[in-house]
Amino acid sequence: MKKISFFGILSMTLCMCQANANYTPTRFQDEVLTGLDLISARETIDTTPTRADGELGLEVYEVAGSISSDDMRVFVPTTMYMRMGGGLNLGFATDKAQYMDQEHEASGGYTTQIGLGWNLSSYVRTEIDFQQITLKFSDLDNHQATYQTIGGTLYFDFARRYVQTGDVTRRRTFVPYMGIGVGLGTYEFEGTSGSDGLVIAAPRASFGFNVMFSDLIGIDIAYQYQMMIGNGFGWGVRSGGVDNISNIMATLRVNF
Repeated sequence: MKKISFFGILSMTLCMCQANANYTPTRFQDEVLTGLDLISARETIDTTPTRADGELGLEVYEVAGSISSDDMRVFVPTTMYMRMGGGLNLGFATDKAQYMDQEHEASGGYTTQIGLGWNLSSYVRTEIDFQQITLKFSDLDNHQATYQTIGGTLYFDFARRYVQTGDVTRRRTFVPYMGIGVGLGTYEFEGTSGSDGLVIAAPRASFGFNVMFSDLIGIDIAYQYQMMIGNGFGWGVRSGGVDNISNIMATLRVNF
């Protein structure tokens, strides 16, 4: 039995020696040089993508096929935003002023606005703002009406501002919206027999769209309607009047 074991070990030793004999120093040097040759190494790598098997692999390929390279960016939805800008009065959609038993159409009026908003969800946001409305009138060079109001508005976006596909969040560039709110402030009608006092803007409504230039900066274009409840619109008018004012607004929105 010992002889058989001895011959077995001897045979294995001879085979290993024969294998080592075939592994010459030249072959070792060639393998080292080949491994250090980066160009040859890159050429030997197969870069052809292979399809992953299973439901997880199928989902990955479906998502990759539905999203462009421009959308494969990290976008973090913001909580708050600021707006600033102004607008022009629409004389044909604004009540006429009364002066000396005559009516005068609003002409050349403008509005400035600054606001602070909160994104409550991808569809709903709320905002408080300050607006100053200056109205001028045709054929009345030295007469104008000035409103200063602070208001709150609840906005509803008609499309999600951001969409999640798997782990990727995409931002929409164009989002239409509408808003409804109220305002409170003061007004002053300058000129002979001009009146002033408190005014309530209820309702205040707007309809428009938002265009985002980047993740943080965009512009809002909207039509704004306000029903002003106060002392009447004009000079020498009775108390308790209601005035309808329309503006086209353009404001810059900055998310943060």
